[in-house]
Amino acid sequence: MRKIKTAVIGTGFIGPAHVEALRRLGFVEVAALVGRDQRRTEQKAAALGVERAYDDYREMLEDPEIEVVHNCSPNYLHCEMNQAILAAGKHCVSEKPLTTTTDESRRLIEAAEKSGLVNAVCFIYRFYPLSQQAKAMCDSGEVGDIYAIHGSYLQDWLYYDTDYSWRLDRNISGASCVVGDIGSHFCDLVQFITGRTITEVLADLATTHKVRKRPKASVEAFAGKLLKPEDYEEVEIETEDYANVLFRLDNGARGCFTVSQISAGRKNRLCYEIDGAGCALSADLERPNELWVGHRDGPNDVFIKDPSLLKEGARAYAHYPGGHPEGYPDGFKNLFRNVYLKVAGESQDTDFPTFADGHRAVAIVEAVVSSHRSGRWTKVAY
Repeated sequence: MRKIKTAVIGTGFIGPAHVEALRRLGFVEVAALVGRDQRRTEQKAAALGVERAYDDYREMLEDPEIEVVHNCSPNYLHCEMNQAILAAGKHCVSEKPLTTTTDESRRLIEAAEKSGLVNAVCFIYRFYPLSQQAKAMCDSGEVGDIYAIHGSYLQDWLYYDTDYSWRLDRNISGASCVVGDIGSHFCDLVQFITGRTITEVLADLATTHKVRKRPKASVEAFAGKLLKPEDYEEVEIETEDYANVLFRLDNGARGCFTVSQISAGRKNRLCYEIDGAGCALSADLERPNELWVGHRDGPNDVFIKDPSLLKEGARAYAHYPGGHPEGYPDGFKNLFRNVYLKVAGESQDTDFPTFADGHRAVAIVEAVVSSHRSGRWTKVAY
């Protein structure tokens, strides 16, 4: 396998997660890291063992050795940067959401198609071994016709009014906070598993803390200190931290989901249940190595991740024996493996979410926001 050099834009939580997962592939070298501040980026690059550091992604794009760029920048920069990456002749892996509007995401699809380059969006929950098993069970007909889908994605990192993130600022994150951030993951995962499409939504969004206390300086500036009242400034919040959404599927089935970032004790709980004519499937991704299978006329099963028991298509996503947990970091690795095998010319398959999948997620979020504002069922304009 030839060595492929790549660059990662973003030095926050998700950028280093990309670096770590890429290194696990063995044939990918993370050659450059891009951040907003040169000194801090150099420090982060040194800590991660990355050779080159840039504070301008355009300068990085001039490097002919770099074949692939991972865009982990804030949402509002995704369209501009992704277009520039493709225009520079480099394959692009974008964090979700692909863009903040469907006008932008449609432009990116067109640019990607014209370029002929590999393009991907990081919906990593598809790549848990048991997500692949659930899909294989739907594809094989075991689950049968889909009757209903329901579930939730709950977190607590915006629980207090002193919790603040750029994701709350619509000028940076887009019109939606919690639905765009984690609701998009739920929608992508259940559509991937079932092969069905969300066509219409009825949404109710809520802003629990209408005013939040934002630190006056960066979080790093307060490292190791307990913040005092004078360290904060109050800001009004225009995006949601909680949402309920009803939806309809292309086969006439119904569904619903709740997404929340103000649910105490829930750290990253994506939970789904798929009710089919053959059986039901349910998973809680805080326990990623278990898949519940429900039956009407016999005992229910709890399927424990074990490569020897997985369907053939899912087996390639489990790298350790049964009883050895796999989860969040492995989702990144599995996604990136599929992308880079195609970049390397070792695979012709597009077995990963592309810009087209990213566009569909953006369209659902737009429909959710529109439905909440109108109080009516709203069709998803793909």
